[in-house]
Amino acid sequence: MEASGAPCEGYDARMEAVHRDNARQLRALIERFGWPNEQLAGSDGAEATWLIAQHAIAEPEFMRTCRSLLEREVATGSVPLWQLAYLDDRIRVSEGGLQRFGTQFEITPSGPVVCPVENPASLDERRRQAGLSPISERLESMKNSPRPTEERYAAHKKDELAWRVQVGWVARSDA
Repeated sequence: MEASGAPCEGYDARMEAVHRDNARQLRALIERFGWPNEQLAGSDGAEATWLIAQHAIAEPEFMRTCRSLLEREVATGSVPLWQLAYLDDRIRVSEGGLQRFGTQFEITPSGPVVCPVENPASLDERRRQAGLSPISERLESMKNSPRPTEERYAAHKKDELAWRVQVGWVARSDA
């Protein structure tokens, strides 16, 4: 979409349609076979499954269902913890809560920042357990990301909150 000249801000309707269609297909597979882990779907299929769940951001209930399934898969060793870490953090941040593994970031006018995290003092230990690099290394890798102006950032935050209310991540009273 970037090549088409469409802006890279917000959630493009065409991308949302792709994500929703992928989620619909994954939902059908899950109903029939259970979570498509590596044993069931192979390495590429298992990673594709996680990517679809991770990007189904317009479908909060589906993402929450996937999180529950991933929790069970991680507990049996069928899925690596990092997959649950990313999905759980994305859900928590979308709901306006604190993330556990520090996988979600924002690029602000002053640079990249980690979205709020619970128990920051033990963040790197949780990241290590999930097979993720220390938060300082992750932030360092993002330091040259293009930064929005204050005005664009404020508009983005306003639009993002309206969208999260619209799709059901947060209630208007939470906003």
